[in-house]
Amino acid sequence: MMLFFYTSPRNTSNTFTFEDTLRPYTKTLMCRETEGVATKHLVIPESLQVPQPRLPQKSRGDVLTVTPWLAPIVWEGTFNPLLIENIYKPKNISIAVTVFAVGKYIRFLKDFLETAEKYFFVGYKVHVYVYTDQPNDVPKVKMGPNRQVTVRLVPNAKRWQEITSRRLNLIEMLIEEKLRGNTDYIFCLDVDCKFHGPWGPESLGELFGAIHPGYYQDDRKDFPYERRPISRAYLAPGVGDFYYGAAVFGGSLDEVVRLAQVCSQNFDADTRDGIEAAWQEESHLNKYFWVNKPTKVLSPEYLWQDFKPINPEIHVMRFSGIIKNYKEIRPNWDE
Repeated sequence: MMLFFYTSPRNTSNTFTFEDTLRPYTKTLMCRETEGVATKHLVIPESLQVPQPRLPQKSRGDVLTVTPWLAPIVWEGTFNPLLIENIYKPKNISIAVTVFAVGKYIRFLKDFLETAEKYFFVGYKVHVYVYTDQPNDVPKVKMGPNRQVTVRLVPNAKRWQEITSRRLNLIEMLIEEKLRGNTDYIFCLDVDCKFHGPWGPESLGELFGAIHPGYYQDDRKDFPYERRPISRAYLAPGVGDFYYGAAVFGGSLDEVVRLAQVCSQNFDADTRDGIEAAWQEESHLNKYFWVNKPTKVLSPEYLWQDFKPINPEIHVMRFSGIIKNYKEIRPNWDE
């Protein structure tokens, strides 16, 4: 696959700079040791005054806040924003974001970037990598200090499933070729969403996923897992924790590389056998999270849907999929 890169500096320019990257790229299944991960050493200013945590007091009595494997589930009211900010801001962490704006999905990119500037890790170093087949149509959104956009050119596809299937390979390539040594965490997000509320370091973890808003109140027997044993994404009846949406996942570089490698290998093996999982990448992601437990789980606050009324337990809607006509924007939607 031929890839080119265009970097949009902080002071936006009309000059496009392309970099040919046809050099061989070799996958390695052994991940490097992570150094200095920001979630491992939590330090605050000695004089910081915050309310005392009290054991009899429940932060949220209306929702599950800890998984059975002791990973926190992040809801508004389960963390102190001032405390979290004072822990992570001095670490000078760097965040990478991947977003795919291919075909007609380019129309959603402006709102994504503009709302990210308003709500997503404000005041932190953020580098957004936009994958698109239409670099000339990427909007010139004014970025704040230490925030930038890089555009990566990719081909379009005749089937929308092909676009989702190659996403993990491209994310792995990005980490190994560009992010090692200069980035702490990576967020893999969908472009057809907008930010509506603050999203910051409370979401950081070695490996995290977001609970899908369409199924968080359902029994797992009703989750749309891949139910055919012939697929590597298969989850048997009676297993599963949550149904995770593929619109939001991420973590440390090592953990996301491991996820991308395993899911890509399983996806490719299914393809060789003539199998396509029920929800493609999302099905393989849910299989991965069943076996490899996330260290942090983001509540549906971090992945809502605009067409849904906001339920009482959603105190802050932070990120939400916009209303759209899938048949109009996705090629071969009826397949």
